[in-house]
Amino acid sequence: MTDRTPTPDPRPPHPAPDATPDLSSRNPDWWRQAVVYQVYPRSFADADGDGLGDLRGITRRLTHLAALGVDALWLSPFYPSELADGGYDVADPRDVDPRLGTLDDFDALVAEAHRLGLKVIVDIVPNHSSHQHVWFQEALRAGPGSPARDRYVFRDGKGERGELPPTDWQSVFGGSAWQRVPDGQWYLHLFAAEQPDLNWGHPDVRADVRTTLRFWSDRGVDGFRVDVAHALAKDLDEPLRDLGAPELSREGALADFPPGTHPFYDRDEVHEIYRDWRKILDAYSPPRMAVAEAWVPGARRALYARPDELGQAFNFEYLQAGWDAEELRQVITDSLETAHAAGASATWVLSNHDVVRHASRLALPPDTDENAWLLSGGHAPAVDPDAGLRRARAATLLMLALPGSAYLYQGEELGLPEVADLPTEVLQDPIWEQTGHVRKGRDGCRVPLPWTTTGPSYGFGAAGAWLPQPPSFAAYAVEAQDGAEGSTLELYRTALRTRRKLIDGETLTWAEETPAGVLQFDRGDGWRCVTNLSPDPVPLPAGEVLLTSAPLEDGRLGPDTTAWLGR
Repeated sequence: MTDRTPTPDPRPPHPAPDATPDLSSRNPDWWRQAVVYQVYPRSFADADGDGLGDLRGITRRLTHLAALGVDALWLSPFYPSELADGGYDVADPRDVDPRLGTLDDFDALVAEAHRLGLKVIVDIVPNHSSHQHVWFQEALRAGPGSPARDRYVFRDGKGERGELPPTDWQSVFGGSAWQRVPDGQWYLHLFAAEQPDLNWGHPDVRADVRTTLRFWSDRGVDGFRVDVAHALAKDLDEPLRDLGAPELSREGALADFPPGTHPFYDRDEVHEIYRDWRKILDAYSPPRMAVAEAWVPGARRALYARPDELGQAFNFEYLQAGWDAEELRQVITDSLETAHAAGASATWVLSNHDVVRHASRLALPPDTDENAWLLSGGHAPAVDPDAGLRRARAATLLMLALPGSAYLYQGEELGLPEVADLPTEVLQDPIWEQTGHVRKGRDGCRVPLPWTTTGPSYGFGAAGAWLPQPPSFAAYAVEAQDGAEGSTLELYRTALRTRRKLIDGETLTWAEETPAGVLQFDRGDGWRCVTNLSPDPVPLPAGEVLLTSAPLEDGRLGPDTTAWLGR
């Protein structure tokens, strides 16, 4: 009989929810219009000089975020991990990786953030654990048919001797999603082999994640970003179904199945899990927020954002849209309608730890194969960094004018480009090896930040950095841009300060008569945004110029430029 008892947490409990101070805000819905800054801990700031960013480094640099004007910081995983997937292979979801600090360091970070008026959101990784997790190590020792194996997805293989994977399911990182163990069974890993998928049909798994939600909420965190939120529920009834298309990715094949019936993505049963979580999150005062990473079409994404579930979901259509006025208008319109239907606010994002930085991406010709571009070291095609930065600044002002929450990625406030020419021998992303050197991976957007114009790692730490920074980073450093008129850093500071004064309401009204290639909308709270995506300058409508992403050209709005106007 399966042992249903969750692994106890040896650490002392923190205050019960009703004893937790209100550290978020007097407004429990602060997240609906927030600007959230994503911190990738290993690349933000290194306090101990070992080349790896850490929690104390983040704490020392929180004044940068407060001065920037964001409302919250989102911490990518800082948990114990062998870094098989940049920290998303979690060995213990209720502790801190010793290389990054301690739980005391985490508590100090939260306290300092709250002192500065910043909320704290942490990543939760519920689809899988590290293969170093005590549960998985127990499962390996216990052998086939054991209760311990039932917490994961173990199956016998096909073929005369079980030598073939149980299904044709593919890993997001390339290759089979099944890994064989010495006793002959196979386990499921939708990502790296070091990230075995948990069995969400098992009560131990559900109970343990409930404990994790309470553990961090009791420590004062204000919300959670849910990794791979659409993959928890799986159809594991025998026989497991082949997909018949091994090349399919996490975004693919959903259209080939009736909504909610894919074997392991976006199944209807996943929503019961999040309704259960919402009861836990709402037990706190104020309620803890949550945002889903769900790579699903808009109408399905709305389900994750319902008030009785996570409340918000990332809008990747905006990130993936081309630099085209009509396409962007349609994406924005659809995104607002989807969010409204769910009773949620919209979310907007241009960069994160998984994609090419938008200061480079927006300069690439349409339909560019980004992986081929990365494999060329960023030379085929060549990218004009000035043109890319101009578009990035315009895109940012457009994003910040939209109703809803904006999620910024560390370093975009400096205008950092993608580091496309990282030598292959320094790559850390498992995608590079797992695809047989076919896909270069995501390291180029994870290169540590430059804080100063000199030093072995441009102020990131006392020594070098875990990924090499190019010499060009000196010109992007905080030190180089701080107080410099027209710098990207000062543009972000001004935009966020201005946005805080202007934002009131979650609607916009499109201007119907605009020049070709121009986006223009009015906000109900008395201001408007105009973005010129055409190749020629255009006249500005009447109104006081509050902010522009680039200087006006004889009073006109130049190409790849956004303006905010008072009415």
